[in-house]
Amino acid sequence: MMDRNGNCDSFGMETHQASDPRVRVAIVNYRTADLTIDCLASLVIEREQWPSLEVIVADNASPDGSSDRLHQAISENGWGSWVRVLDLPKNGGFAYGNNAVMKFAASPPPEYFWLLNPDTAVRPGALAGLLAVMAREPKAGMVGSCLEWLDGTQQHSAFRFHTIASELTNNLPLGSLSQHFERWAVAPPPQRHTAQYDWLSGASILVRAETVADIGYMDEEYFLYFEETDYCLTARKHGWECWLSADSHVVHFVGKSTGVTNPSERTARRPDYWFQSRRRYFEKNHGALYALGADIALSASVIASRIAAAMRHRNSGIPDNFLMDLARHNMIASPSMHRKPK
Repeated sequence: MMDRNGNCDSFGMETHQASDPRVRVAIVNYRTADLTIDCLASLVIEREQWPSLEVIVADNASPDGSSDRLHQAISENGWGSWVRVLDLPKNGGFAYGNNAVMKFAASPPPEYFWLLNPDTAVRPGALAGLLAVMAREPKAGMVGSCLEWLDGTQQHSAFRFHTIASELTNNLPLGSLSQHFERWAVAPPPQRHTAQYDWLSGASILVRAETVADIGYMDEEYFLYFEETDYCLTARKHGWECWLSADSHVVHFVGKSTGVTNPSERTARRPDYWFQSRRRYFEKNHGALYALGADIALSASVIASRIAAAMRHRNSGIPDNFLMDLARHNMIASPSMHRKPK
């Protein structure tokens, strides 16, 4: 695959040092040129520390001129020796864009792939923190960063796998009883220490190239959401581990690239692809009956949450039309788990 200038194998070669790990950053852009340019600017210090670092921005056929703006910014800032844009033919989603970057042919090939959201800003030393865990933990196939707000407040960065129990307790108004159900929570309280987890936020994950060779690429049937959860689960099934690095810090402007998880828009209606991805995750990894059980559990928790909120005259925070949309996408109403192409 080539960029618009026809460049390919020589990309970044003039800066590779034999002693440096070869790291390729993957950023998937869709109508987020300004965010992506800011993310690239935050990587300048990392590039100075790690001369073999290269960045490939996969533009998923953005209709707003993003590609032209990205090429212009790369030229104006003198980033052309280590940043390039792949102009992809369609908006195939997050996994599709990342896979295109990971498949991009170069010699020598990278040793690590750093999957990075466009709505992030990398703190100095973030890559060093990720690589340190990779060096110390030979079975670490993926290492994630501690995500945080601009003021340094921690965000949820590492998680437990989704289960029927977690779907049931996710929205329940448990109050003081919540501590007794904490072991089923998908998002445990943020901890700032290096540890192993089930899965990592896709906003910043370093993936070992050896792991990719072993487990394959991300599942492109996921358009957006649950693809990193699925990828981490696939890695575990092949004997690889997922770790969170306490020494890697990345600012995540949550929901800025999609609007789905933006804290200021929590009650906005969830898009169809969120339900399709959720369903695919459960049905693919646990079977159809388990997926149905997860739907029932989630529905029960949403109903209970809304009743409790109404009694307290509060907003439940559940997105608009959530139960109706969940019903439309369950395994009975829609037998095929495969998403329709966008």
